[in-house]
Amino acid sequence: MRQSFQYIALMSATLLLASCGGGGADKAAEGSAAKTEETTTAAAPAAAAPAAATSAAAPTADSTDTLDGTTLASLTPDAAHGKAVFAQCKACHAIEAGKNMVGPSLAGVVGRAAGSIAGFSYSNANKTSGITWSPEKLFQYLEKPARVVPGTKMAFAGLPKAQDRADVIAYLKAPN
Repeated sequence: MRQSFQYIALMSATLLLASCGGGGADKAAEGSAAKTEETTTAAAPAAAAPAAATSAAAPTADSTDTLDGTTLASLTPDAAHGKAVFAQCKACHAIEAGKNMVGPSLAGVVGRAAGSIAGFSYSNANKTSGITWSPEKLFQYLEKPARVVPGTKMAFAGLPKAQDRADVIAYLKAPN
């Protein structure tokens, strides 16, 4: 019985972590550049080169330029769809205040300084980024987190679809 429970727990954890990236071969390739500092150190040398290239392209804390050239203002957000997209984020994040998981609580994230939740162990890169999470900065960050905060612990490749990013931000502003 105990062995069955351990197997189920292991499989559940594996599925939750796999859902974080959204799946797909393209996401797996992008994921190699989005590894955490610890994972990158242990990874093959081939994965270190894309991570270094990502670091070189890091935007400033005030920049909101995206790789795909879209702007948040050009889209009409749909919070209901954002809630559905956010389902993959729930493996690591909660929207309830004070509920830190693998990642920090995202309650009130819009307008908050990066790395500022007391009691959560942020990467030094995140704590010293100088970023305030405006909707536009979140839009940029969610596209490819490791590009915006090189050295982040967040092992998530990003949301390549601009509409998905806009929708998640609308949901985070007013979760229901």
